[in-house]
Amino acid sequence: MEAGAHLGIISILPAAIAIILAFKTRNTVFSLAVACFIGVLMAGQGLLGFPNLLKGALGTTSFSWILLLELFIGILIAFFQRTGAIQGFTRIMDNRKLSRVKIQLVAWVMGMFVFFSDYFSPLFVGSTMRGLSDKAKISREKLAYIADSTSAPVSVMVPITGWAVYISGLLIGMGPIEDANQAISVFTRSVPFNFYAIIAVAFVGLFAIGAIPDFGPMKAAEKRALEEGKVLRDGADPLLGEELTDTPPYEGFSCSVLATFILPVLIVISIAVGTFITMKSAKTMEAFMTAVVVLGIIMRVKGIPFNDIMKTAMAGMKGVLPAIIILALSFSINKLSKDMGTANYIISVTESWLTPNLLPALTFLIASTIAFSTGTSWGTFAIVMPIAAPLAFSFAGGEITSLVLATIAAVAGGGVFGDHCSPLSDTTILASTGAASDHIDHVKTQIPYALMAAGLAAAVYLVIGFTAV
Repeated sequence: MEAGAHLGIISILPAAIAIILAFKTRNTVFSLAVACFIGVLMAGQGLLGFPNLLKGALGTTSFSWILLLELFIGILIAFFQRTGAIQGFTRIMDNRKLSRVKIQLVAWVMGMFVFFSDYFSPLFVGSTMRGLSDKAKISREKLAYIADSTSAPVSVMVPITGWAVYISGLLIGMGPIEDANQAISVFTRSVPFNFYAIIAVAFVGLFAIGAIPDFGPMKAAEKRALEEGKVLRDGADPLLGEELTDTPPYEGFSCSVLATFILPVLIVISIAVGTFITMKSAKTMEAFMTAVVVLGIIMRVKGIPFNDIMKTAMAGMKGVLPAIIILALSFSINKLSKDMGTANYIISVTESWLTPNLLPALTFLIASTIAFSTGTSWGTFAIVMPIAAPLAFSFAGGEITSLVLATIAAVAGGGVFGDHCSPLSDTTILASTGAASDHIDHVKTQIPYALMAAGLAAAVYLVIGFTAV
């Protein structure tokens, strides 16, 4: 298709169908799949259009790279569970006497440290700090908030996580971005514009030290815990910590937390950061692969049978299948939108009223709404990024300007806001589970804090929109 060409109103229907179905069914996989199938039929590609779309979108080096990365992340998390690294870390923290404020700060720092997985982070923070926070009379709602607000908001800002790879993968082919290296570079430059994530993470520390006093339902929960000693309200139905994982520690396995947790994490960080500095490209997949191999060798040397290690690895792969499926469909709808000229059509019908001044703020609000309604940020990225980013590049004349970077960050931040506040979200559920909090109580106490951060972020995006061009 020639530059600027499109299929008219038909070109926006796949994305519209995906959004409508996502609101209606709250199932992003189903919504994206149906949107892709109907889209290829509308484009006149027939019944074979759908498998051909999948082959064209997924048979690429970029997708293979991201697929391998997600698989290695899944294996590493499963190895952490099987070696009992979580339980070992809990015992270490139990031996230290920490004040109420310090316990919250430790949980905050821990959430930022476990940046490589938004799934592992809330489980790890909640489960390891729950005993200490109970003794300090910190409400389970507050612990769940800390675990939740330092998971996805942190992961989305670190350029060596699966989130960064996923979002940068969606940017390939947009504007002047031609390959994965350029895409990750643009993503890294957009991080300072991810105001929601920055504010949300900062708020956790400010609330912990009392610089910002608790308010709303959280204030009531904290008052109950302090004055009555009830970390849960009467009648609460907590998601029990015993149900954190399906992979129990191997019986009789004994190894230090240094070897089973800290060493693998340091390997990931050192390789990813080191290659980013020396080679201008973070070898994230290779970093996680090395950590998996090293931890697997440690497990075998310390007595875990080879067959058990392989079964654990397979369990880890199965655990990331939902993310991989969303990833595959997002690549597909991205390619379909590009082939049908979706962005070109939107530009042609909105150029008279959709000004670049409003683009970052509106993008943030739309992404937030979709993510909250569907409970998934990655699905939101897949729906919104193929539309918002090309529009921003069009307004910027094809250059990578602050408007483009702010729009990309608005998609990322909006998706995270909706995702980690939605009661349907995996990370919200995992935070409630890790902290053993009543799930709805966690949602009710967290939303006012998240809305305050979102309001500030939207205001900054408005300012940028009116000053960047």
